[in-house]
Amino acid sequence: MKICVFCSANEQIAAEYFERTSELGAWAASEGHTIVFGGVNQGLMECVGKAAHDGGALTVGIVPRIIETSGRLSDYVDVDIPCDNLSDRKQLMMDQSDIFIALPGGIGTIDEVFTVVASATLGYHQKKVVLYNIGGFWQPLIGMLDSLASQGMIRGRWQDYILVADTLDDIKAIFVQSA
Repeated sequence: MKICVFCSANEQIAAEYFERTSELGAWAASEGHTIVFGGVNQGLMECVGKAAHDGGALTVGIVPRIIETSGRLSDYVDVDIPCDNLSDRKQLMMDQSDIFIALPGGIGTIDEVFTVVASATLGYHQKKVVLYNIGGFWQPLIGMLDSLASQGMIRGRWQDYILVADTLDDIKAIFVQSA
């Protein structure tokens, strides 16, 4: 499968996030999956790219030209797909991927998650987003989704579009169910 990974490009974050991200990249490589990611040479993006690349996986970077010109392109990108802006980037990521895993991240990661989910709710695709809830990182967002649902702001169940995984074993189980 082509796994798109949304995540932080920041360095000053919890070490556990890097450890779990590296495990994810190595596992994906061992299973023959391709990693699609933002292609930046910082933070969890660099971490997942390196782990997957070092494990023999194909890595696809969807990289805004502004990042390339600033010298922040990861050395672990095997296939570089340049784009003009973040809207293009998200569309290319959706086009290139079968499933999405959101690692800890900030505004950009949340934007990517909800762009994919909103597209799914409208029927553009049937692809799932997995929130990798490392150390409970996504609990506030899960609480917000529950609150929105209880107020009738979400048609159907948000869990039909967004899955939650607390461990790599949970992610493996999701992949077994998706096969």
